[in-house]
Amino acid sequence: MGDLYALDFDGVICDSCGESSVSAVKAAKVRWPSLFENVSSSLEAWIVDQMHTVRPVVETGYENLLLVRLLVEIQIPSLRKSSVAEGLTVDGILDSWSKIKPVIMEEWGEDKDTLVDLFGKVRDEWMDNDLTTWIGANRFYPGVSDALKFASSKVYIVTTKQSRFADALLREIGGITIPPERIYGLGSGPKVEVLKKLQKNPDYQGLTLHFVEDRLATLKNVIKEPELDGWNLYLGDWGYNTEKERDEAASISRIRILQLSDFSKKLK
Repeated sequence: MGDLYALDFDGVICDSCGESSVSAVKAAKVRWPSLFENVSSSLEAWIVDQMHTVRPVVETGYENLLLVRLLVEIQIPSLRKSSVAEGLTVDGILDSWSKIKPVIMEEWGEDKDTLVDLFGKVRDEWMDNDLTTWIGANRFYPGVSDALKFASSKVYIVTTKQSRFADALLREIGGITIPPERIYGLGSGPKVEVLKKLQKNPDYQGLTLHFVEDRLATLKNVIKEPELDGWNLYLGDWGYNTEKERDEAASISRIRILQLSDFSKKLK
């Protein structure tokens, strides 16, 4: 009958870590200006570099702002307002982010919706003022653009990124137009609910269903839903995940570890 692919965006199609890290620093300077008066250009460069290492913990973009501030607090003790920064390492963030995040949100008095709006606004301003540089801070993984262009399968994008940014990158980097109704972005609800919606579509009965994601926690959430037992699940090993997560995924029978070359072939 055919195949339907639901694809995550960041870490599967696009390596956006450079752009999201720089955008997070820009947004953090707006949100906490007095904090960043004490941040040197060399420390700022260190933060952007470390953001590549901690990227696997990010589920939604606004978390990048929290990570930027936390990295500042780790490096500059006099600026600490959280109880978790002392003695914390990058490895500690990777191991314990789900416990750290609610603590710093409360101790810093932050609100998720405010940070989401700010992060989107900073990205919009960067795009409006210098689209070429914003686009250039992102890259598509090798072979992905052609695989999407020539895909014979039904393709949906299921992402926690705001849809307008995913759409702009698909068009500008990949030369790909995906209809807006096939891009489920931030605000579309949890990914498990999007998958349920897709599999109930009467037009797709009989299709083989595939979900490609780079975040192990998201795939584990899918496994918890018996209603989604019909989906083939893949962890993209080229994305934002750690060796520890890939080893764990390999021990879960529902999940297949997918390499980039195989991914590009599958869509064709």
